[in-house]
Amino acid sequence: MARYIGPDCKRCRREKTKLFLKGAKCESAKCPIEIRPYPPGEHGRGRTKDSEYLLQMREKQKCARIYGVLEKQFRGYYEEANRKQGKTGENLLRILESRLDNVVYRAGFAKSRDHARQLVRHGHILLNGHKADIPSMRVKENDIVEVRKDSQELTPFVVARAEAGDRIVPAWLEVVPSRMRILVHSLPARQVIDTQVQEQLIVELYSK
Repeated sequence: MARYIGPDCKRCRREKTKLFLKGAKCESAKCPIEIRPYPPGEHGRGRTKDSEYLLQMREKQKCARIYGVLEKQFRGYYEEANRKQGKTGENLLRILESRLDNVVYRAGFAKSRDHARQLVRHGHILLNGHKADIPSMRVKENDIVEVRKDSQELTPFVVARAEAGDRIVPAWLEVVPSRMRILVHSLPARQVIDTQVQEQLIVELYSK
């Protein structure tokens, strides 16, 4: 599947906010958005007012970039969310949160969603006891996500075990660090999703 391979920090600067795409670097003084808090490019500091359409587009781009999803797949998620009962925007965020790579990241087993995606792609993760190497796979209520026994002594997972408790784990997940296991108690409600996006702007964009 296609994926973005350009500089992540430029994407944060474009959205004028930290998207936490680079793990520990985002928390350090070396984060480029701390040094240059304006969009990249020759005219990065020139724009003073954004149109309604641009605000909606930027919010969609920000959300897609946070979760590492390209346009075609993101549009598919929106259409699925629109078919479900309830608020489309909340359904969309719930779909994105239920991706396997996001769950691995949220549990603290990876430093970023890109890192989590790599761990999944390399076959280190099991879903309900079966190999799961597709980052976009979705978890359901009562699913069990765990690290393969043969992989648990690899450096990323040793570090994750040692740092267990340093990152706040969402209430809809339960992590068992000693077994490198994640229990999915439910899918998240909007109020427990801390992703800083205005999903209504995304709905307005796609509704046109």
